[in-house]
Amino acid sequence: EVRLVESGGGLVQVGGSLRLSCAGSGFTAFDENSVGWFRQAPGKEREAVSCISGSDGDTYYGDSMRDRFTISRNNARRTVYLQMNTLKPEDTAVYYCAAKYGPMLYAQSAQYEHWGQGTQVTVSS
Repeated sequence: EVRLVESGGGLVQVGGSLRLSCAGSGFTAFDENSVGWFRQAPGKEREAVSCISGSDGDTYYGDSMRDRFTISRNNARRTVYLQMNTLKPEDTAVYYCAAKYGPMLYAQSAQYEHWGQGTQVTVSS
C-alpha cells in the first residue's frame, strides 16, 4: 500500500522558517513519481505550493512561494522536502504532499493519485 506521511509542521513567528518532510512508502519506484506540496487554509481552495518531478528534478512553484520556498527530494530515502523561509501569516494552512506516477512535472492537485494526511503550519504575527 502506497503511503505518504508529512512531518515538520508547527507554530512559527513571522519571518521564521520550517522544513517539511514527506516520507513515501510502498512505492515500486519512488523516483518515477512527481511529488507535490499543496496547502489549504480555512475557507479557501487547495492550492499548489511546489512540485518536483521524479528523476529529472524539474520544479514548479506557486507565485507567492517562488522566492521563499525550496523543494528537493532524496529518492534513496523516498523523501521530499519543502524548505520554507520568510514565512508570512498568509502561509498558515494545512500542508499536504501528494504523489503522481509519471515522467512529467504535474502541478494540478486533481492529477495526483496519492495523498498524505497533512501537517499544520501556523505563522503568528
